Amino acid sequence: MYTCKRITTAETYLVRHPVLRKGKPIESCAFNGDDLHSTQHFGLFDADRLIGVLSLFVEKCDLFETETQLQFRGMAVLESEQNKGIGVQLMQFAESQITVPSPYLIWLNAREKAISFYKKMGYQSIGKPFTIGDIGTHFVYYKTR
Repeated sequence: MYTCKRITTAETYLVRHPVLRKGKPIESCAFNGDDLHSTQHFGLFDADRLIGVLSLFVEKCDLFETETQLQFRGMAVLESEQNKGIGVQLMQFAESQITVPSPYLIWLNAREKAISFYKKMGYQSIGKPFTIGDIGTHFVYYKTR
């Protein structure tokens, strides 16, 4: 039985580290804005085991003119739990927790290997691919509400 709920910044590291920052220092899991009052962190649990995380930031992207913009960051599901629909449940839960009035835009930087997932979730791409440090090629994806 899966359960989604809000979690702390530190709890996100339990999944961010092995999935998004494997082989890097644990400090690399800290994102600018993680501890802002406006930032929300979500976790998906299998019983008491945290298996997926996603963070929601109030952050603008220069590619968009929409006044209210939110950014999903740090989407990660433990490798052993991938391809089981966990990411879908986690994103749907996080989207359901958004309380800002419409219209608003959700955007994210998608890794190449996650593009099909975000398309399936109704996100579309904009702009050109870009590289984030030694992490790899990313694409901006977005959805309006």
